[in-house]
Parts: sequence; structure tokens; C-alpha cells
Amino acid sequence: MKLFRSLLPILVALSFSAHAQLMVKKENFTRADSLRGNLSPLRTCYDINYYHLDVKFDIDHKYISGSNLFKFTATQDFNKLQFDLYANLKVEKVVYKGKELPFSREFNAVFVTFPKTILQGSKDEFTVFYSGNPTIAKNAPWDGGVVYAVDSLNRPWVATACQGAGASIWWPNKDHQADEVDSMLISISAPKGLIDVSNGRLRKATDLADGYTRYDWFVANPINNYDVEANIANYTHFGDIYNGEAGKLTTDFWVLDYNINKAKKQFAANVPRMLKAFEHWFGPYPWYKDGYKLIETPHLGMEHQSGVAYGNNYVNGYYAGHRGKPMGIDLSGTGIGLTWDYIIVHESGHEWFGNSITAKDIGDMWIHESFTDYSESLFIESVSNKERGQKYVYGLRRSIRNDEPIVGPYNVNKEGSGDMYYKGSVLLNMIRTIINNDAKWLSILRGLNKTFYHKTVTYDDITGYISKQSGKNLLPVFDEYLHTTEIPTLEFSTINGKLNAKFNAIANNFAVPVKVRMKGGGWIFRNFDKQFKPVKIDGITKDNVEVDTFNYYIKVKTD
Repeated sequence: MKLFRSLLPILVALSFSAHAQLMVKKENFTRADSLRGNLSPLRTCYDINYYHLDVKFDIDHKYISGSNLFKFTATQDFNKLQFDLYANLKVEKVVYKGKELPFSREFNAVFVTFPKTILQGSKDEFTVFYSGNPTIAKNAPWDGGVVYAVDSLNRPWVATACQGAGASIWWPNKDHQADEVDSMLISISAPKGLIDVSNGRLRKATDLADGYTRYDWFVANPINNYDVEANIANYTHFGDIYNGEAGKLTTDFWVLDYNINKAKKQFAANVPRMLKAFEHWFGPYPWYKDGYKLIETPHLGMEHQSGVAYGNNYVNGYYAGHRGKPMGIDLSGTGIGLTWDYIIVHESGHEWFGNSITAKDIGDMWIHESFTDYSESLFIESVSNKERGQKYVYGLRRSIRNDEPIVGPYNVNKEGSGDMYYKGSVLLNMIRTIINNDAKWLSILRGLNKTFYHKTVTYDDITGYISKQSGKNLLPVFDEYLHTTEIPTLEFSTINGKLNAKFNAIANNFAVPVKVRMKGGGWIFRNFDKQFKPVKIDGITKDNVEVDTFNYYIKVKTD
């Protein structure tokens, strides 16, 4: 235990360094950033309805080749559009009605010109053929691309992980979160003897004449681009049925063949209770048509929709050891995080926040990560109690940096600070405390998932919904914690013999009901804003006042 305690600060620092690789600070933005992040008329002119991605993985040469069919509905008259594919991959041709279309490239954007105007409301399609050596992930999933690895028996093990970098790092698509394809067929060809596991349900496996096997996976629900995955290895399969809120949910597990016994034990201990907890707090699992899967991967994990990537090495906590010497750590430092598998709980929480509810702009990635990080606390509450859940959240404060705002700049494909995880979780616990009605809080969380089910959303959608449903003006609170790096200070001062208090905060109209008390007494809610007001508790002074800084992420100052 002494060794573990001495290593813990180092291991936690490493885990946050990993998060930070996705959230690299950037001061200046380029034309390439705008082409990727902005919804120009060349992207909004068509709404994606269906993709058929058909790709062959030549693992020996780290080479891919294939095509993607785009089926779309025109949202306006146009004769030119943009799709996206990283510049290191070659567009072989773009085919429309049996003929090749002219196209041009600028950075990672591809512009296609049609022979005549495509009329608003019409449905049409084209196919992109492409090939090349895709970007190899340096440190998936944070610094992503394609992972080429081997298992412990030196057999090929390939995976894709591309959040942040974007799906166009390995396949052509309209690479913007605002437009999710309605359904998709994913066909991955792998060398014979290896199995590909992707999102959705397996329709068939076909042995090809060239020594490859093609696996056809169909996704029946809308899916965001970065969730689309290929995982190729010597997999074996087992599964079960979970009796959930919306009926019988298939749970399927694809793991390396020699890990099946460890997987059965770890998944049985974590998956059913995770699903029970999250269906209670958020409503039915969003993808009953596509099922729930865990897929063992050579990287730590990702929230790939209906096919969660799992690389936590079958340990509880957050995996921080070396393969062969697995060790989990608790990111909260409380010990509570060592009682469950972090990757199963966290990445599965994204099925509700990130996959079903998806931010239109990556600048609002906090919608994905803050709620999902907070879901860990709710899971703990479900399997234990509320106090332990809140203790876990409080422990996460030690890793908040307050380095830059949580909300990132819009239209340039840039997320905000990595504080979206831990500070975001702390903020949501604080908002629950402010609302002071757990039944209402439950209805808000479930209501979010019902109102924005399978939808893309904005900052205003989420903050406005919570504020309205709570019956409190929480917009200044969200503004303060998401748009600034300052932590509000509740300042106490004795004025005319009475204890007064006010907030020093940046957000306009910042006002919060705070739990205060005389030492040894019971908590009482008192409303404070940016003007000094008496603390209406008999006998309270600056010497005996206490503030609930366990649930409120604020500073306290007395004169």
C-alpha cells in the first residue's frame, strides 16, 4: 500500500497528460481549421442519410483501400459540395451516375462539382474511392488514427480511434458532428483467419477469393462519424441478454481468445449493474436496435457507439500498469474508484452523452465529457449511496487546472480545456445541490435524454433545458464555470454589526443559493448574489459561519 500511495500522484498525472493530448492548447487557427470546423454552404447544402463504407485492411503494409457511398438529401439547390479526407490518403475517383466527377483538394477538404444543379429536396448519391497509408495513432485514443499492434501471441491486432482527429483520418465522410448519418453499413475486409468487429449488428461474413474475409456490420441508428470503428484480431465471442427498460437488450463481448475467462468474470461483475444504474438515471439504453458490445482493443478505450472499445486489461479502476502487470488507479484518490471498472462505466456512459446526445460543435465537447464523468458518481450512488458518489466527485477536484475555459472556440474544430472532465463533474454535482430536489434532478437527467434523444445539440439547448426544468436561473452559473477559469468567491463581511455576504464572480447576474450554517448546526439555504446582503441566521458571525464547500466549488473569504 505504501508503494501504491507513493506512485498514485505520478500515475494520476500521467492519466491527465493523456487527456491533455486531445486538448492541445492552440492560439492561432488556420484555413484548414475552418474548413474542418465550419459549416459552410458547401457542407450544409446536403444532409447525409446513409453511408456504405467498404474498406480492406492490408495489415502487413499498413495500407487501406476501398470506397464510401454517400446517400443524401439536398437541403438547397447546389452543384458543388465538400466532403473530408486526410490529405495523406488518395482520392482515386468520385463516381456519380456511372461517371467520374471533377474534384479538387484543399488541405483535408475535398470539393466535388456535379454536372448539373441538384435540386432542393431531391435524394441523390455518389461514391468516393480512396486508398493509402492512414495516419498511425501515436497514443490512441487521444492522439488517434489507426492502431497497428500485436497480441501476446504476436498475432495482428488492429483498431481505429479518432475522436478529435476526426473520422476523415481513415475514411471519407462529411466530418462534422452536426450531421449524423441516419444509418450505415460498415464492410471491413481483413486477412482470412482474423475477425473484424465494428458497430451495430453483424449481417454476414463473406470469404473473398483474395485471401480476405469481409464482415458486414449494419448500424440501424444515427451515428456520429468518430464513433465508426474497425477492430481486427483473433477474437472470440460470448454474450447475454439484459432485461432492460425497453425490453431485452443483447450484450455481446468480443475479446482476444485467450482472455475469455478473465473477460467473463470482469464483464459479469460490471456490465449488468452499469446498465441498471444508467437506465435508472438517464432512461433506456439508446441503441436497443444495434445492441450493446464491448470489444477488446490495444488502446485504453473509446465510446464507439454500440461497440465500446475496451482496453482496461480486466482490472478495476483506471488501467495504469503494463500489460502482464495490470494495475488500476482511482482518479479521485478516495479508493472508491477501485471498486469498479473505469472504462466499462465511463465509456458506456457516453452511449447517452456523446452518442445519443451529441454536441453540434466540438467546442461543446463538455456536453459529452462533463455529463459522462459525472455519470461515474451516479453509478457509485446506485451501487452504494449518494454520500460515496459525492465523495468521489469531490476527490476529482485535485486534478482541476483552471487553465482555460471548458467551452472551446466554435467553427474551428477545437475543444476546450480538459477540465471538462473533472470540473464539469464537480459543476453538475453543485447544480444538483442548488436544485435541492433529487426527484427533480432525476427527471432533468432523464428528460435531457428523452428530449434530445438521437439529436445534435448546442450549449444553449443543454443549459437552457436544465435551467428551465429546475425553475432556477442557472445560466449565469454555467457561464461562470464553463466560460471562465475563475472560481467564485463567497466573501463575508461584518456590516453594522451583522454578517453579510456577496459573491465575487465574473458572470453577469451570478446568484446562487448556498448551504451555510453556524458551526455545529444544520445546513440552511441562503441566496447570495454580487451585492452584500445579510446572512439571515440568528447568532451567525464571521467566526462561526460554515459553508458547504464539499458540494459547492467556491472559495470562501472572511474579512
